[in-house]
Amino acid sequence: MRLFVNGTAASAGGGLTYLRNVIPHLARQDDVHTTLAIDPNARGQLSFPSSVTVLESPRGQGAGQRFLWEQFRMPAQIKAAEADILLSAGNFALRKSPAPQILLSGNSLYLSKDFVRDLRERREYRMLAEHYSRSALAKRSIVWADCTVAPSQAFVRELGQWTGENKIVAIHHGFDHDTFFRNQTRLPAETQSKLESSSSHALRLLFVSHYNYYRNFETLFRAVALLRQNHGKDVKLFLTCRLSQGESPGSYQVKRAAALIAELGIGENIVQLGHIPNSLLHNVYRACQVYVTASYAETFAHPLVEAMACRLPVVASDLTVHREICRDAAIYFNRFSPQELAQCILELSQRQEMREKMSNAGEVRSHEFSWSRHVEELLTVMRSLVPMRA
Repeated sequence: MRLFVNGTAASAGGGLTYLRNVIPHLARQDDVHTTLAIDPNARGQLSFPSSVTVLESPRGQGAGQRFLWEQFRMPAQIKAAEADILLSAGNFALRKSPAPQILLSGNSLYLSKDFVRDLRERREYRMLAEHYSRSALAKRSIVWADCTVAPSQAFVRELGQWTGENKIVAIHHGFDHDTFFRNQTRLPAETQSKLESSSSHALRLLFVSHYNYYRNFETLFRAVALLRQNHGKDVKLFLTCRLSQGESPGSYQVKRAAALIAELGIGENIVQLGHIPNSLLHNVYRACQVYVTASYAETFAHPLVEAMACRLPVVASDLTVHREICRDAAIYFNRFSPQELAQCILELSQRQEMREKMSNAGEVRSHEFSWSRHVEELLTVMRSLVPMRA
């Protein structure tokens, strides 16, 4: 089977994580030849087996230019590769694919009323206009594709209600314990110093994300202020980003979040570690006590699985997908209630037996996610659409 993977939309975060883990597993299949189209800026961040044919899209393209190039130029590449099937890995499908097409849909923002309300409240009207146009294309893409794969059952249900389509299946994203814990290199001295800067009595919280609006940083900050002011807690919230405009990907504005920290007087409680390479992240998780997330839109959330693998109890916003991924390894709160979040953290900090039970449940749950299993299920879908070559 000749597989063509359109990975040109993967430039950061979950897109790169997906390709980094899935492509090597596909390359190990004796009966599959993989051709990967990728953005040249992302090419340097990834390495692939020599058996994978890598094609780079044109440089310097914006999202609109890339979409047009995919629609009108990529079909010729797919034909030249004699592809039996196309895997579109960036939420958007080819309208007229020369091969049966599987769409990977993994952006819950296109369905999120909270995100629309958030953009309006922030007066991000340009971003809102772009959001509406991309949402329309994402919705049409599900119609164009022969099958859509989503990373959770919760998101499958949302996509089905949104589009009226029933050719949507759930395949959980994976997690590779050996790879995640393999690198035993110490963190850079500056990062390690920040992790060790708090007192031995401090409650150490962690949130892994670059800055964006839908991860709802503001609710986290207000909860930290409540823990400090109302409950007298010595608390540190470690972030794997920096709230400065030059270090924030995309067009999300960080000034408001930075100003809120100053307004709440919690500058010493928020520790901005900056970007941490994925291979070293386990050191950060293990230096903390509780993983927290207040996201109001998610489709899977890899850091939840990473946190569970590191035996961190989780406090998560009450989203259906969070409950699906974490089950009994987390306690849940209203996503826009810093009061509930602070109370959950406080309860967890005071009950050692509860923490131990959640840590054990999380470690067991993390082993239920596997990239090899993900690829096996994905190949099953592919083979159901395309008869194998002789």
